[in-house]
Amino acid sequence: MLTTKQAFSGMSVNDLQKAQKFYGGTLGFEVTKKFGQLHVHLPGGHKVLIYRKPDHRPATYTALYLPVGDVDEAVDELTARGVVFERYTKPRTDEKGIFRGRGPDIAWFTDPDGNVIAIVEER
Repeated sequence: MLTTKQAFSGMSVNDLQKAQKFYGGTLGFEVTKKFGQLHVHLPGGHKVLIYRKPDHRPATYTALYLPVGDVDEAVDELTARGVVFERYTKPRTDEKGIFRGRGPDIAWFTDPDGNVIAIVEER
C-alpha cells in the first residue's frame, strides 16, 4: 500500500477570487491561499485544493460531499445566504431541492464555476 500523509481532493475554477468569496464567505469555511491556489479547510482536518484553470469545465458529477446533521436546516441556512439548490427530476427533488428516500436525504448546488456540491444528511 502507498504510504501517504492526509489525502485531499482538488478541483478547478475559472475565478479564484469568486471561489474564495463563495467557499470562505457564503459557505463559511476557512480558506487560505498558497502558491496561487486556494486551500479550503473542511471540518475533520480535510481540505480541498482549488486552482485556476483557464479552460475550466465543471464536472458532470458531484465534486464535493458535505455531511450535515439535518439537511433541511442546512438547505434553509444556505438558501438564506444566497445559495440556489438544483431541482432534478431524476432523482426527483422536492420544492426545496432535497432528494428524500432510498438512502440519506441529499441536496445539490453549484459553486460560482458550476462545480456540483452536495449536502448529505448523516445521523
